Amino acid sequence: MLMVPEIENLRSLTGDGRLLFGTRLVRMFAYGLLSVVLALYLVEVVGEERVGAVLTFTLLGDAAISLWITTIADRIGRRRMLMVGAGLMILAGLTFALSDSFIILVLAAVVGTISPSGSEVGPFLSIEQAALSQVTPDTRRTSIFAWYNLAGSIATATGALVGGVLAQGLQAVSLSALDSYRVVLIAYAALGGLLIALFSRVSPSVEVTERTATSLESRFGLHRSQGVVFKLSALFMLDAFAGGMVIQSFLSLWFHRRYGVEEALLGGIFFGANILAGLSALAAARMAARFGLINTMVFTHIPSNILLILVPLMPNLPLAIAALLVRFSISQMDVPTRQSYTMAVVAPDERSAAAGITTSVRSVGAALSQQLTGQLFAASLLSWPFFLAGGLKIVYDLALYRSFRALKPPEET
Repeated sequence: MLMVPEIENLRSLTGDGRLLFGTRLVRMFAYGLLSVVLALYLVEVVGEERVGAVLTFTLLGDAAISLWITTIADRIGRRRMLMVGAGLMILAGLTFALSDSFIILVLAAVVGTISPSGSEVGPFLSIEQAALSQVTPDTRRTSIFAWYNLAGSIATATGALVGGVLAQGLQAVSLSALDSYRVVLIAYAALGGLLIALFSRVSPSVEVTERTATSLESRFGLHRSQGVVFKLSALFMLDAFAGGMVIQSFLSLWFHRRYGVEEALLGGIFFGANILAGLSALAAARMAARFGLINTMVFTHIPSNILLILVPLMPNLPLAIAALLVRFSISQMDVPTRQSYTMAVVAPDERSAAAGITTSVRSVGAALSQQLTGQLFAASLLSWPFFLAGGLKIVYDLALYRSFRALKPPEET
C-alpha cells in the first residue's frame, strides 16, 4: 500500500511537472512499442551478423546528439531542445521504416533518436530531470523521480505489449513480418510528432533562472562539479556497458531463438517485466528515505545482477521468465535514486549538463557492448551476455559504494 506522503508528493506537481510526466508516458510507450520488434526487423533487412553494428551506431549516435543538446540546453532553452529531440525521433523512425540499406540505416541511427532497449535514449531524460528538479523541493525529489520512472515503466510495458500484439495481428491478416514491423516504426515516428506538440506547451518556468558567474564555467556546461560528474560518468559507463549486453531487444531475440517465443508472448513478458520495474521505483523512494541514496542504489542492485546470471541457467521457459520477472522487480531501484543523487550533488545551472553527460556516457557504454553481444549471438553463445553483464554490474556496484558513500545529498546531511 502506498504511503500518503508519496501520493501527496505526486499531487504537488506543478502544471509543467504534469506535462513532463505526460511527455514521459508518450515517449516511453513509443520506445516500448519498438523494442519488441526492432532486432527482429533488423535481422530481416540487414542480417543477424549486422544487427549488433546497427544497434551500436544507434547508441553512439544517441550519445553524441544527447551530449551536444543537453550541454547547451540550459543556455539555449530546455523546451526548444526537447522539441529538437522529438524531431530526431521522427527522422529515425521514418528512415528505418522506409529503407533497407545498411548504410542509410547506420546514418539514421547516428543522427536520429531511436531506442533499441525500450529504455531512455536521446536528450529527453536529462533535460526533463533538470526541469523537474527545478520545480520540486529537495525532500520530494527522489519520490517524484520514482513516480516519473513508474510512469515510464508502465508506458514502456504497454508499448511492448501493443507492439508485439500489433505485429502478430498484422501478420495474421496476411501482412508479411517485415511489413508488420515497418508499421510499428511508422507509429513510432508519429508519436515523435505528438511529443513536439506537447513540448511546445511547456512554460518558461522550467528554464534556468539563476546562473553561476560565467568565469566559473568550463567544459561541457560544468564548473564546480566537474570532478564528481566525471567520476560518476566513468562508473555509470561501466554499468551501461554491462547492461547493453542484455537490452530488451536482445532479450526478445534470446527468448525467440532459444524457446521459439512469438511476438505477442514477447510483448506480454516485457509488459510484466516493465510493470514490476516501475513498481520497484516506488519502493526505492521509501528505502532511500530510510537508508540513503547510495545504499539503496548498491544493495538492491547486487541481488538483481545475481538473478540476471541465473536466467539462462533455468531449465525451461516458465522458470526463465520467472527469474527475469523477479530480477525486474528489483533491478530498477537504482534508477530514480541514481537520477536524484546526480541532480542533488551539482549546482542548479549544471543539472541539464550533468544529467546529459552521465546519460550520454551510459549510451556509449551500452553501444560498445552491442557489437560484442551480436557476435556472441551469431556464434550461438546465447548465455554469455547474461554472465558477463551480471558480473560486471556487481563490480560497478562495489566501486560506486566505495567511491561515493561519503558524499551525501542535501536532504541526507
